Formats: sequence, C-alpha cells, structure tokens
Amino acid sequence: MTVAQESISIRTGGRGAHDVTTEIERVVGASGVRLGTCHVFVSHTSASLIVCENADPQVRYDLEAYLARLVPDGDRLFGHTAEGRDDMPAHVRSVLTHTGVVLPVSAGRLRLGTWQGIYLYEHRIAAHTRQVVITVQGE
Repeated sequence: MTVAQESISIRTGGRGAHDVTTEIERVVGASGVRLGTCHVFVSHTSASLIVCENADPQVRYDLEAYLARLVPDGDRLFGHTAEGRDDMPAHVRSVLTHTGVVLPVSAGRLRLGTWQGIYLYEHRIAAHTRQVVITVQGE
C-alpha cells in the first residue's frame, strides 16, 4: 500500500468555482498509485469542493445563482456577521456542499467522467488563499 499526501494553496478571485482538476491530477500522477482512491479536503469553513460539469461554464454560473437565492448575503435570519454580510451565508453554503471529496484512481489517473471537473468553491465575496490537502492511497 502506498500513501502520499500533499497540501496545495489555491488563490481564489472571490466567490465562484475555481477549477483545481489539473493540480489534483498532478499530485495523483506523482504519487505512484495506479489503483486506489484520492481524498481531497479544503481546510476552511467558507469554501468547499464540488465535482461539476466542466464543459459549459454556464452550469457553474447557474449553480451560483441557485445558491444566491437559497442562501442570500445579508439575510436577517443570521446573527453571525463578524466578517460581514457574506460571513454566515458562506458557512451555510460550505455545509450544503462539501469540504471533502473522494475520487477513484485507475491506471495512475483520476477516474472522472467525460464532463467532470473538480472545483474549489469560494463562498466569500473577497479573494482568499485556500489550503487543500490531497491524499492518495492504493497500489
């Protein structure tokens, strides 16, 4: 059994989905694992990871429109506003999506579908640097 782990920093441009597929594929390839799993984790409470359509960017804009309707910034429901109007909504969005994903590795590569990509979803309006931990294990 081989286990490899690497942390990467991702600078976001603010709210939205940022493609991290290439960075994760690089770590998987360097791990030497041919058959196994890749666990990806973002260690923040206002960002998440999603596997999403990678061919049409409109899908990600539509996802943002849906989340904006579902969890609007500045909603008076929320008392936690220590870092601004988008503070608690960013936390809720992170809980509704996921902070980690597990992906299969086959033949030394991620086994994603034809139209799938991995995205770090920044839920805050301002740009941030996010830490992502990638763990690859298998044979």
